[in-house]
Amino acid sequence: MDYTTLLEENKGEPVCSSRQMQSLYQVCHHLRDGRKARGRQYDLAGVLLVVVLAKLAGMSSLLAASEWAKDQEKVIRANVNLSWKRMPCANTYSYVLARLDSQQVNAHLAAWFVRQMSHQREGEPDDQHVHLAIDGKALKSTGEQAYGGEHPQQHLLHIYEAETGVVLQQIPIGSKTNEVGALKPFLTEVTCKGRVITVDAAQSYHEMTRLVRTSWRGGDSHHQGQYTCCSRGPRTVFFEDPQADQSTWQSYTQLDKGHGRLERRSIMSSPDLNGLFFKDWGEIGQVFRLQRERTIKGKHSCEVRYGLTTLSLRHCPPERLLHYLRAHWKVENHLHWHRDATLGEDRCRVRFIPVMEMLAVLNNVVLSLMHLHRVSTVARQLRRFASHPEEALAWLLQDF
Repeated sequence: MDYTTLLEENKGEPVCSSRQMQSLYQVCHHLRDGRKARGRQYDLAGVLLVVVLAKLAGMSSLLAASEWAKDQEKVIRANVNLSWKRMPCANTYSYVLARLDSQQVNAHLAAWFVRQMSHQREGEPDDQHVHLAIDGKALKSTGEQAYGGEHPQQHLLHIYEAETGVVLQQIPIGSKTNEVGALKPFLTEVTCKGRVITVDAAQSYHEMTRLVRTSWRGGDSHHQGQYTCCSRGPRTVFFEDPQADQSTWQSYTQLDKGHGRLERRSIMSSPDLNGLFFKDWGEIGQVFRLQRERTIKGKHSCEVRYGLTTLSLRHCPPERLLHYLRAHWKVENHLHWHRDATLGEDRCRVRFIPVMEMLAVLNNVVLSLMHLHRVSTVARQLRRFASHPEEALAWLLQDF
């Protein structure tokens, strides 16, 4: 797939050819700098290079990044031609990041990552860009309350490629809207055509299935809700009815064992409620019931979820549907968890929202680099780069 079209919607930013963008550092030269030209001592590409390099070495705050960069100044200057007289202080990094458009920067870098991954996996089945998982995340340092109140936390919505680990869009959610309102303008034909989109209850709304099928002429969407959200709905009663006609139902069970735990996932799908949901949701393909049983050290737990999807049973049997549902949680486990726990986003004390949004974008860049180089353990790689910064510089300066 050609993803240069992602940049066409990005405020008129120029689309660079693959020959022009041979390294991540060179890509940063094409970003729009929000600072005035007068008095600009540090170039934008160099500042971003140093911050990403420091994050690759495990630095979670701008103060830590500035101190680490000063300690590693000789290594950085030996590999990068910087015209700076001295390394910037933490306030300079903050000033530069605050004047960038985080959405524009994320979309520009995401397009480069997708092209690199497509080139790297040339000859392999072209299905790594099919599944988009959409989920929101709070920036805890930006407020005191999760929702509402006098000091609410800033929320971001991520459109995440489950197979490649690339955040195609990072969307700030304003105080006067919610995840549904923030998501709707970005579900264009460019984003949806030929893809499967999975969302949870917070982003699902009745218009979505109609828009995906008609306005954008392609793509299918899953809407999966928590059991508590659907406990009063007809799906709950329908699947739990022992006298229901199950002649059209299909089911699949998957058993996983390892790391001291036993998990059994059982999914049951039915097309019998398609007509019932047509008035509110439009044309859907099936409803499903997913039950997960887990045994860890003798303790047993059971969790049940219900959902619906526009994919039909013929095109998406339960086994494939379960694959999409499990892959959806990569946005939580591979993106949000690593940003919070491994890269220290929750521990970061930056309260200024534009700076924190840009730090979130740079955390996305670090994790995308890990996916691109197929790193299995992110924390271990960060420890390696802390003592070998020249290896991290090679990731940022060379084509691969």
